Amino acid sequence: MTSSDSPLKIYSRKQNTLASEVSFSGIGIHTGQCVYMRFIPAPENTGRIFRRTDLPGSPEIPASLDYVIDTNRSTSIGIGGVRIYTVEHVLAALAAYKVDNLYIEISNVEPPVASGGSIEFVEMIEKAGLLTQDAEQPIVQLKAPIYQSEGDIHLVALPYHEYRISYTLSYPDNPALKSQYRSFAIDPNSFKKELAPSRTFSLYKEVSALMDKGLIKGGSLANAVIIHDEVIFSKGGLFYDDEPVRHKMLDMVGDFSLLGFDLIAHFISIRSGHGPNFAFAKKIMEEINSENMV
Repeated sequence: MTSSDSPLKIYSRKQNTLASEVSFSGIGIHTGQCVYMRFIPAPENTGRIFRRTDLPGSPEIPASLDYVIDTNRSTSIGIGGVRIYTVEHVLAALAAYKVDNLYIEISNVEPPVASGGSIEFVEMIEKAGLLTQDAEQPIVQLKAPIYQSEGDIHLVALPYHEYRISYTLSYPDNPALKSQYRSFAIDPNSFKKELAPSRTFSLYKEVSALMDKGLIKGGSLANAVIIHDEVIFSKGGLFYDDEPVRHKMLDMVGDFSLLGFDLIAHFISIRSGHGPNFAFAKKIMEEINSENMV
C-alpha cells in the first residue's frame, strides 16, 4: 500500500497533563466500598496510568488496548492478578479534555461510580486545569472507511474533519427504550453539556442476575437508571429524554480512548457496547500497525 492509498493521515498536537493534583471519593458500583481517587500530573509520553494504592507496591496498569481483560457490561483492565474494573467513565472525561498523561490513583478495584456518568470527573479536570507539554501527541485522521458488523451490531468509521459519534440505540422489545438516536462532535464543551451527566442504565430483569453474581453492590437510583417495561426508575427523573443513548456514546468515548491517540473520524454505531467497541478499536489499531505509522 502506497502512502497515497493509505486509509490514514497522521499529524500531531501538543500533549497535555493536569496543572495540579485533584481528588474525589465515592463508592464503587460493584463493590459498594468507598474508593479514594486522585489525579496526579504525569511527565510527557507517560500516557494514562491507573495505580492501585491499596495493593503492595502500588502496581500500575496502562489504560491501553493491550491490557483490556474484560468487556462484559463494562471495560476492565489488568496485569497478572491485578485488576481495575469499569474504567470507561473516567477515561471518557480524560479523552474529551485531551488529558494525555496522568496517574490515576485508586484505593480499590474500581473507580468511584459517582453519579453514574462522567460529570464528577469533568469537574475534577476543570478544577485542576490543563498544562500543555512539549511532546507531540499523534492524531490519526481516516482517509478511507473502516467497518465491522456482527449480527445486528454495526460500527463504521468514516473519513471526516472532526471526531463525531452518531449512535442508534435499539431495544425493540422494550416499550420505554425502543429506538433512540443522537449525533455529536466530541469536544470538551459538547461532552460536558450533552454526555457527561448521562448515567449508566440497566433493564430491570438484568439487575437480579447482576446481584446474584455479587455485582452492583454500590448501584442505586442515585447513580443508575433502571428500566422495566414502560417504566423508568431514576432519582430526580431522567436528565435527558434520551439519556440511555447518550450514555452509550459516553462509553464509546472511553473505550476508544484506549487507542492512545486522537482519532479524527465519524463513528456510526448501531447497538454497540463495550465488547464490539473494543473489537473495533483493535481493528483500527491493526490497520495502523500494518503501516507502521504510529
